[in-house]
Amino acid sequence: MSTEPSRTALLAAAARRFVLLVLAVATGTALVSLVLGLLFGAGVSRSVSLGFYGVGSIILIMGFFAGNRGPARVKGEPGAGLFRSRPVRWASGTEQRESINLSFVFVALGALLIVFGVLADTRYSLF
Repeated sequence: MSTEPSRTALLAAAARRFVLLVLAVATGTALVSLVLGLLFGAGVSRSVSLGFYGVGSIILIMGFFAGNRGPARVKGEPGAGLFRSRPVRWASGTEQRESINLSFVFVALGALLIVFGVLADTRYSLF
C-alpha cells in the first residue's frame, strides 16, 4: 500500500495555498491602498482599485520575467565585478519546470488582482 498522497489531495492542498496567497496579497494591497488614499485625499474605491491595478501589473511583469528566464544558470557564487566572468551551467528539467510554475503563479495572481481592481472601481458600470 502506497503512503503517497493522492493527486486530488495534492491539488486541494495547492489550491488552498493559492487561495491563502491571493487573500494575503489582496488584503495587504487593500490596506496599504486605503492608507495611501487617506493620506492623499482620494476616495476609498479609487484608492483600492488603483492599488489592485498597480500591484497586479507589477506581479504580471514579474511573471513575464520569471517565465522568460533562459536555461542557463550561474554556477557557484557570482563574480564580484561588473566585467568579471561568471561560470554558467545548464538548468535541470526540475529547475526549468519550477521557473514555468512560478511564472504561472505570478501571472494568475496578477490577473486576479487586476480583476479585483475592476470590481472595486465604481467609476464604470460592469453591466
